[in-house]
Amino acid sequence: MVLATPAADSADSADARFTADEMMTVAASRALRNGAVCFVGIGLPSTAANLARATHAPDLVLIYESGTIGAKPTRLPLSIGDAELAETADTVVSVPEIFNYWLQAGRIDVGFLSAAQLDRYANLNSTVIGPYDHPRVRLPGAGGAPEIAASCREVIIVIRQSLRTFVDKLDFVTSVGFLGGPGDRQRCGLTGGGPSLVITDLGLLRPHPESLVLELTHLHPGVTTDQARAATGWDLAISSELSSTQPPTPQELEVLRRLRVSSGGGPR
Repeated sequence: MVLATPAADSADSADARFTADEMMTVAASRALRNGAVCFVGIGLPSTAANLARATHAPDLVLIYESGTIGAKPTRLPLSIGDAELAETADTVVSVPEIFNYWLQAGRIDVGFLSAAQLDRYANLNSTVIGPYDHPRVRLPGAGGAPEIAASCREVIIVIRQSLRTFVDKLDFVTSVGFLGGPGDRQRCGLTGGGPSLVITDLGLLRPHPESLVLELTHLHPGVTTDQARAATGWDLAISSELSSTQPPTPQELEVLRRLRVSSGGGPR
């Protein structure tokens, strides 16, 4: 999916076109505030976090599951065990310390998650597709995702939007969003704030302040509400203040593409 930006006629535009993945990455980057402590995963979350550091959030603190705190990679890491993370970190601690002292104690401001399935309450499935005992697909599994979902002060979910991913009922609940609605997280003893934002290739969704059901608050450039509804397995709620996502700026695209080239991924 390739979209045209309003900057198409601008003389200083580095590139008048961007992909849906670039829009998702930029949107995720913008959601990270300067000085926040961010639990980062490899892939789009790592790209978004490093884009934020290189643009509007130079004091963003990146924590990777391998134990690196304050990593400042000069290229995108290939894995959580990439030596670049340890070489550029403020300190390196054990994995148990990352989870016991930092994550479970509520010292992480924001965590990134993704999954194979998401429901209207932002619960996530990364375990199986189909019945658990006889699944059609066995997925990678939970990893640290349940702890991130339970304990971070807020969670940002990045996921492509389709009928396969936005489902009415999960095949398995791997990571808790808001379970069945208000009060459920508290009844389960979860200390984190839960999902605050879902970023897709079509737009942005946030939990309604009362019902906690996800509602569409922003559409990315070139996307319609009909497209968003058609890619959702439940009756998608649309915010009364629905807005358009600002397209990537020339600077954001330039930095993002430079990061990808430096990691060997090339521009996309």
